[in-house]
Amino acid sequence: MSMMYDLDEINMKTVADPKGFCEECEENYNGKIREVSQMIAENLKNSPIVLLAGPSGSAKTTTAMKISEELNRRGIGTHYVSMDDYFNTVGENTPRTPEGDYDLESPLCLDMDLMTRHFDDLEKGKRIYVPKYEFSRRMRVTEPSKSIRLKKDEICIFEGIHALNDQIAGRHPAAFKLHVSAASSVSFRGVMAFKNTWFRLVRRVVRDYNFRGTDPSETMAMWANIRRGEKLYITPFKSRADYQLDSTMACEGAVMNETATKLFQSVPEGIERFEELRKVLPAIQLFGVIDESDLPADSVLREFIGGGIYS
Repeated sequence: MSMMYDLDEINMKTVADPKGFCEECEENYNGKIREVSQMIAENLKNSPIVLLAGPSGSAKTTTAMKISEELNRRGIGTHYVSMDDYFNTVGENTPRTPEGDYDLESPLCLDMDLMTRHFDDLEKGKRIYVPKYEFSRRMRVTEPSKSIRLKKDEICIFEGIHALNDQIAGRHPAAFKLHVSAASSVSFRGVMAFKNTWFRLVRRVVRDYNFRGTDPSETMAMWANIRRGEKLYITPFKSRADYQLDSTMACEGAVMNETATKLFQSVPEGIERFEELRKVLPAIQLFGVIDESDLPADSVLREFIGGGIYS
């Protein structure tokens, strides 16, 4: 369930006990992990498949890993599959946008028939060979990325932005369906101060810069198209989820403040949503500052800033 955090309270905790504030946020998030893991364990009698979806910057990967750890503690083995590996080779059958460009946000880029067969095979105890996709060449290669055969009391988490799409989840209704997003916002004296979508944008800009060598202006220029894809292909299906997990951390504005301030200082003029994007810099500066060292190594925010235990 999403929250409306209060900026005054956030800044008070940031100054009073930054490390304790981070720990409080982590425990809140971990409580959600325990809750959803219990639900997945209970659904194992119906299906060993978990479909995990969410928009860009939602911390889907870390969430999947934390769920795996929690299930392992409960004696349930886990396997992880990125749906990105089910992308078809880009070519003449790839869907296009109205402007004629490849619509790489579309679920029709995925080999949904193969995925559906793999769901069925895993339920029947058969071995599957997960395909391998090379994004640099925009093509599927011959050798598989991994092979999986589920034993008793094992589940497989399929993670991807389109996991809850009717053409995927609708073909396997018994699967447990999970939607992850940074869904909470921050208010200041009754006025919206920081939107939930801005948290995801900041996460994406910081992550792309840290791990993909992408200039912030490039990520910001892509944001309008990312948001279009979300509204078309992701948001309409989140109500299908058995559980909606809000990954927002009340402390993250303060944790991201210094890095985000540097990266958002030059929003490129002329891009779509320019007027909105240039509001992010003064908004992030409303937060205090928490040093990254106060954040635990297993924090969900480490997916974006680095220094974490997950890879």
